[in-house]
Amino acid sequence: MDYKTLLMVFGSVFIAELGDKTQLATLLFASDKKTSRLVVFIGASLALIATSAVAVFAGDLITKFVTEKQLSIAAGIGFIAIGIWTLVKA
Repeated sequence: MDYKTLLMVFGSVFIAELGDKTQLATLLFASDKKTSRLVVFIGASLALIATSAVAVFAGDLITKFVTEKQLSIAAGIGFIAIGIWTLVKA
């Protein structure tokens, strides 16, 4: 197992997920006194696993048609566009 890649992916996703709308939604579900925290944790964990699986399969499929460099450039442009859109909407 490539532990360096594992730690890099874990750290990147962990930092990216901190304070995002998914985490806030999970926080709101967990704040309901009638809801089991374990059920919220399991549901949120399964959702993150499922979305990660989709991303891994999509990444594998996309790399059959475009290079890693092209994908990195497209992702960078996408993040910049989202940032500009967020600033305009603020």
